[in-house]
Amino acid sequence: MSQFIPLPERRLLIVAGKDAAHFLHNLLTANIETLKPGQMRPAALLTPQGKIIAEMLVANAGEEGDAEGLFLLDVASGFADALLEKLGQYKLRAEVSLGHAPAGMAVAVLLDAPDFASDEVYIFADPRHADLGLRLVGPEAMLAAIGQPFERASPEAYHLRRVSLGVPEMGKDYPALDAFPHEVLLDQLAGVDFRKGCYIGQEVVSRMEHRGTARTRAMPLRFTNGFGVIGGVSVMAGDRAIGTIGECYGDRAIARVRLDRLEEAMASGQSLTAGGVPVVFEKPGFVRFAIPGIP
Repeated sequence: MSQFIPLPERRLLIVAGKDAAHFLHNLLTANIETLKPGQMRPAALLTPQGKIIAEMLVANAGEEGDAEGLFLLDVASGFADALLEKLGQYKLRAEVSLGHAPAGMAVAVLLDAPDFASDEVYIFADPRHADLGLRLVGPEAMLAAIGQPFERASPEAYHLRRVSLGVPEMGKDYPALDAFPHEVLLDQLAGVDFRKGCYIGQEVVSRMEHRGTARTRAMPLRFTNGFGVIGGVSVMAGDRAIGTIGECYGDRAIARVRLDRLEEAMASGQSLTAGGVPVVFEKPGFVRFAIPGIP
């Protein structure tokens, strides 16, 4: 059954103007200049050292052929103000306007309704995974009316789906300024373009890509007791810490783990636990790197 899920934890920023695409393209990890109207793409703003300041979904809300670009940045509410301030520092002479979306604009998710269409709100297919459905953007009252025919579910239902698929989210699965894009699978989710020109932190990210030095990766896991533990606890291989889990949803979570240590643990038959509870790791279907011992 299709589910309609409001996401009040998300905020929308607007980047508009003649230079909007070029401005974002020069700052973010993703290719924004190839993002067509009606499309959405994951991206991140990095420090010069390559750590993620803010992760977002960038949507082209403009019209084909319009000289004035219009982009919506779908970001976790706790990072929206800091992201807007940081973008403002880089504005300089670019012909762009930056700001929060008007009051009342909201984000919702529609799961398992691939043929849904509406002229009343923005609709973007989630680019990270087809099973994450559609993201609807519009006035909160309008979204509520659109959601009436569908089963209404809580944000936890969406996040259970997301973590089960292995799609990380900053603020829930990892903190700001603590991860490289490779570590949270942005390179696997088309959130990093390795052929575009320079952007902040590019040198570090490109070096990790070409040298294959990303030892830590985000991995979905399942708690074998049927429910989770407190987020932030260590993943243990025997008595050795090999990673850290994010927030738990049901019996699922995403952990950032050292793949080399995970491989050693599995080869030697060590028990894997988090918060004292046995866990089983799963390989996301979209990843292109090998994880020895996990098909």
